[in-house]
Amino acid sequence: MSWLLDQCPPEYRGYSGLRRHPAVLARFAVLHVEAMQAAARRGLSEGRTALRDIAEPEVVDKALATWEMEQARLIGLRRAVGLVEEALRGRRFRARL
Repeated sequence: MSWLLDQCPPEYRGYSGLRRHPAVLARFAVLHVEAMQAAARRGLSEGRTALRDIAEPEVVDKALATWEMEQARLIGLRRAVGLVEEALRGRRFRARL
């Protein structure tokens, strides 16, 4: 439960319905992570043009590199929260070769 709450906005800790229903919390976490993925994609897509007037080229390059790292982190996080959601919904993992 705590890990799922850590993946969500801090305000979610105040919603008792989410704390009492882990499967619902997992769905919220999945949607939140997917929204962060969309933001990272948009940051990468628009970053160079949006930042060129306010930052030096080296700073823009570093900002885009940060978006790329965040995008990679979010891919793993989306997989993790998705697996937790599936487990809470009763889906069984089957090892595949």
